[in-house]
Amino acid sequence: MKALVDPDHALDAGLAAIRTEFQVPSGFPADVLAAAELAARRVPTAHIDRLDLPFVTLDPATSTDLDQAFCIETSGEDLLLRYAIADVAWFVEPGDVIDAEAWARGETLYLPDGKAGLYPPILGEHAASLLPDGPRPAIVFIVRVAPDGGVKLDGVERAIIRSRAKLAYDGVRASDLPLQMDELAQRIAEAERRRGASRVDPPEQQVEAVPGGGFALSFRPRLVSEDHNAALSLATNLAVADAMLAHRTGLFRVMPEPDTETVTRLRATAAAMGIFWPDDMSLQTFEQTLNPAPPGGAAMMLAIRRAGSGASYEPYRSDTKPWHAAMGATYAHATAPLRRFADRHVVMAALAIANGREVPDPIAAAFEKLPPVMARAGARQGQIDRAVLDLAETVMLAGQVGRTFPAIVVDADTRHARIQLRDLPVLTRIAANRLTPGDRIDARLVAVDGARRKIDFDLV
Repeated sequence: MKALVDPDHALDAGLAAIRTEFQVPSGFPADVLAAAELAARRVPTAHIDRLDLPFVTLDPATSTDLDQAFCIETSGEDLLLRYAIADVAWFVEPGDVIDAEAWARGETLYLPDGKAGLYPPILGEHAASLLPDGPRPAIVFIVRVAPDGGVKLDGVERAIIRSRAKLAYDGVRASDLPLQMDELAQRIAEAERRRGASRVDPPEQQVEAVPGGGFALSFRPRLVSEDHNAALSLATNLAVADAMLAHRTGLFRVMPEPDTETVTRLRATAAAMGIFWPDDMSLQTFEQTLNPAPPGGAAMMLAIRRAGSGASYEPYRSDTKPWHAAMGATYAHATAPLRRFADRHVVMAALAIANGREVPDPIAAAFEKLPPVMARAGARQGQIDRAVLDLAETVMLAGQVGRTFPAIVVDADTRHARIQLRDLPVLTRIAANRLTPGDRIDARLVAVDGARRKIDFDLV
């Protein structure tokens, strides 16, 4: 939901209330801003000159906090991805005031009307960002991608790079990208299919006006350029995770398999949306059949993402293998240090490992402390996302009090039922008993309270 966009500003008043309710920072303390001003002037001295490499970035058109730049070349049958990541650690020292503020924030918070950055803009959107307006310090991951999509970390180096272009998802042309971009993405996608990965990337939601008044939630399908860019990050994160695991250290993303109850609810949701899900088909296989272009497919992808127990962070433990069920692999986050606090530490660990050095003590110690910090930050973003979705639903349903909607029960207890409207991407609760998952019902909208972001339905 952090991708929900509001081109008609229908949510402005409600978003202001959400910012207040969840204490979304509106700026940075004066001492942090002063320290960032000084840090932004640091001259790189530990970096190799890689200004000859044709790096480019690929992001939303309006983004200025650019974590990644890339170039690709052929190496025999393999593809060699050089993935440059913003060298945040060059500007931020463990224990300084910028670092302390980042520990408190955990991650950049996103709302449809703007963000609250992890780092002050002079760093996150200027000096450390891989913008194409001059040389930048970076950590360059060299990832070897085999014909079968297998990945290996070939090296990591601190380097000075220059992005040749700031490319945008919605305007990039094939000629703007490396010749091997399509092939690399295909290899990564095929490897995902073979290992049974169930990663779900829903399209962007947006609130838009409808003829005759009122608003609706609609979906903007993901672009091919977004999927290709995601493949670069995925390849790098998998390679970094394998390297950390081999060296018995690191911070990993883990996610359990969905339980039977979750799958039962999702089957009911699919039935509500008229999406065929054979009884003998697993959730992982079903996810791979979904088409995000029709609204039903997009809404189903969102339902799957919301139904999951969610990923968490876990430091290396000698008695367990970190596993991410959705990725079907050991996985880590290393490619967005301007937006996720933990990534900076994983990047520095990978730099040490790849160059035969011990992971620095402050980094190793942080791996033990980071999981609760990132969990709090993730929970806060999740609460904001839920509040934004609730707000969007009230905007969409305003003026429709008294209307009856077909729905299906996706979960129930002795007093309430959770229902999915069959024609709209709305999941809500009603007071009802003696209902079971899969029941088809009619629900009447009896109240819409925009200030409280609440909608109420009664069973017809």
